[in-house]
Amino acid sequence: MKAIIIAAGMGTRLRPHTADRPKCMVEVHGKPILHHQIDALRANGVDEIVVIGGYKRSCIQAPDIRIVANPEYQTNNILMSLFCAGPELVGDVVVSYGDIVYGPGVVQALMNSFFPNALVVDFGWEKIYEGRTDHPIEQAELCEIRENGHIVRVGKEVGGERACGEFIGLAKFDGAMIARLWARYRDVLARGDSKPYVNAPTLRKAYLTDLVNDAIANQEHFGVVPIDGDWREIDTVQDYDRVQASETW
Repeated sequence: MKAIIIAAGMGTRLRPHTADRPKCMVEVHGKPILHHQIDALRANGVDEIVVIGGYKRSCIQAPDIRIVANPEYQTNNILMSLFCAGPELVGDVVVSYGDIVYGPGVVQALMNSFFPNALVVDFGWEKIYEGRTDHPIEQAELCEIRENGHIVRVGKEVGGERACGEFIGLAKFDGAMIARLWARYRDVLARGDSKPYVNAPTLRKAYLTDLVNDAIANQEHFGVVPIDGDWREIDTVQDYDRVQASETW
């Protein structure tokens, strides 16, 4: 299976750590975030890894990876960045945000899930937000989930009162779903990237979760892979300091 890591953003809230490198190359416990991800993925047989780079992408270094450019990283967001993968985005894939660290067990849970299309969701998410003032709960991509394990909604608009957990930014999609997501994305893009899309003000500012919600509204199904910790998002200097001070994620 192939992994596509979205790592094009400028990481402005993580400066000065990102002054000379992209977020994925910031070192956590002595190793770049990207390398933590690669180790966890390869420990579970995901050997083909594609990184979508934008900001300072020439600094992205890791053995046996392919780098795809997002030349418009300054004006677009996660969703459009993902589709910069072009022909790399085909077949069964794992998709990962570029600013998260996770252990091999998280990837193992995702790979072992019987859902062909699934998002990793942390059911212990509230613990991470204790004292996390620079990235409050309002910015979390929370999930509302049915009893059968399918996602009802995911994103920052869900709200803590409806949430069962937080989407950590790690998911898998089978080849058939990828083909349908491509078709849906092309249809939306054809209408213009400056028009609103789901919960985003424009397609250019849309998140992966906007596409997932659009697909759900059109009868697609995405399962949940539940975890309890063993990961961290590193979006701000506060996040970085907290993870550096901890012995584990």
